[in-house]
Amino acid sequence: MKKKKTYFWRQISFLFCYSAVCILLVSVTYLAGEHITAADAQHGVSASAKERMTVIIDAGHGGRDGGASTEDGLLEKDLNLSVAKKLQALLSLADVNVVMTRETDVMYADESSAHKKLDDLNTRLDMADDYEKCIFVSIHMNKFPVEKYSGLQVYYSKNDENSRVLADMIQEKTASLLQNGNARITKAADSSIYILHHIEVPAVLVECGFLSNKQEAALLADEEYQSKLAALIGASVLEFVEMQE
Repeated sequence: MKKKKTYFWRQISFLFCYSAVCILLVSVTYLAGEHITAADAQHGVSASAKERMTVIIDAGHGGRDGGASTEDGLLEKDLNLSVAKKLQALLSLADVNVVMTRETDVMYADESSAHKKLDDLNTRLDMADDYEKCIFVSIHMNKFPVEKYSGLQVYYSKNDENSRVLADMIQEKTASLLQNGNARITKAADSSIYILHHIEVPAVLVECGFLSNKQEAALLADEEYQSKLAALIGASVLEFVEMQE
């Protein structure tokens, strides 16, 4: 009975937090619109319209690259895109400039290419070069040969010191609001994570959970749980963007 009560109040707490995130999103929109310098006012241009921070959301894998999968055929690429779209919707509420690396089931590589995966990764990587101020958030799902492992894990690029700041925000919010047993810490990406190894802007890769864990895989396939993940990541991104601007 005690466990049920604890779970109930954790859910209520998260729903309260989720509502607070939505209010925060609206508030940020209002404040961004109100922040005008004296010089800008003379020209009728808001500060937020000048050099806005762009958030690039990368739904990992796609097309012929399905990524990880469950025993019953649930594909990582589909879950990544679902969470990414929910994150896009939340950030758009706050008038954040959001760019998706993909919005459909696509892989960026020519059929005749001998290195399709590399072409796809480089195309996503190049998107960051199109924006003067941006951050890169890649959404993925994890998998491991041993079923017992679970929990969200964030990796960050070592090429920009702010990457770790954003990664820590996401990891800490996850542990305090959604997975109170998650003791994982953020990790610096090595060369095995191609985009984070090469990108020059603040960038993180969020492994939302383990498809090799049946219980967690079921959660990851649930629309409501995906919305909670998007809310946590979105709140962290907004906090980070405010710090930067």
